Amino acid sequence: MDPFSHLEAPIWSEKPPAELLRLAYTYCEELTRREAGNFYHSFKYLPEEKRQAMCAVYAFCRRADDIADGDWSDRFPGSLGEMDPEAKAYREALEQHQTAETVLDEEAYLNKITQLFFFRKKLSSCYNEAWSTDPVFLALKDTVQRFTIPRLVFDDLISGMEDDLYQNRYRTFDDLYVYCYRVASVVGLMCIEIYGYEDPMARKYAESWGIFMQLTNVLRDVGEDIHRDRVYLPSEELEANGLDPSEFVDGRVILNTSWEPYCHHYAKRARTYLEEARQLLPLLPRETRYSPAAMIAFYDKILKQIERSQGDVFTQRISLSKPQKISLAAAVYLRHRFLPRFLDPVWGALARLGVLPSV
Repeated sequence: MDPFSHLEAPIWSEKPPAELLRLAYTYCEELTRREAGNFYHSFKYLPEEKRQAMCAVYAFCRRADDIADGDWSDRFPGSLGEMDPEAKAYREALEQHQTAETVLDEEAYLNKITQLFFFRKKLSSCYNEAWSTDPVFLALKDTVQRFTIPRLVFDDLISGMEDDLYQNRYRTFDDLYVYCYRVASVVGLMCIEIYGYEDPMARKYAESWGIFMQLTNVLRDVGEDIHRDRVYLPSEELEANGLDPSEFVDGRVILNTSWEPYCHHYAKRARTYLEEARQLLPLLPRETRYSPAAMIAFYDKILKQIERSQGDVFTQRISLSKPQKISLAAAVYLRHRFLPRFLDPVWGALARLGVLPSV
């Protein structure tokens, strides 16, 4: 029994017409194309049904992220907003499991936690008999039914967004790993259900895929995150290397002789997860392999650029130019759609020389 099912909300009790479902998928695809150029490029060569499903998943993740960042504010007909009894009970139960007070001001906190409560409620419609009128959840429900995606991965992602309301520092790498799992690995676990796989090891490698990408994001965004009063790099490691987060504010940390070696150490560890992520690719059907391979190649290149810039993620935002994206995408597409397997050693040798991407 869904504990949120009795709350009045804009829902249908029967499956809506096919035309509305088509429009919902179109909404998600347009959102993905507009907001996530890199990701959309990796989706667009998938078979249509899988491409649409990936866009629905992206739209869900984007909406959750926007709520956490304060860039999305939904309205909920039939409810009392933050004073809704269920929303209050949900908030109180969540607070009991937290070890710290919220890091936000009260107004922002109440707004975000209420938004996330109703966001979970909309997710419930994907796993019960109701159909949400929200195009994101209309498309997502059809997607989870077609590809049997378990609810837990979606709930874990929302939990990661909730953690952000209470935690803006991470003491150990294990703490950071949990955060990366909840906001990125679960996305990889959603994706492989759409890509298709038979070997259960695919789930382990999908987890590592997400960890690698989020670790890269964390390092790239250090300069931006400090201005949001967030430091994701483990404080235990920063202290051990004589690095102070106050040095991130104006970027003077790049003058600290310990910063560049720390960045190289951090990147080396991230690549241990990259190596596992690569092992996911042979376990996927050839027709879907390009999608994760392109994302891995893009992030591998970004991590290399961070290292080449000696860890300067403060005076510039590390990103790929359009020619870099095109050349990487073309090479990865060629390999995973057309290259015979017996040529893999040749590709590997050229990749080690830096001529070709290693995925």
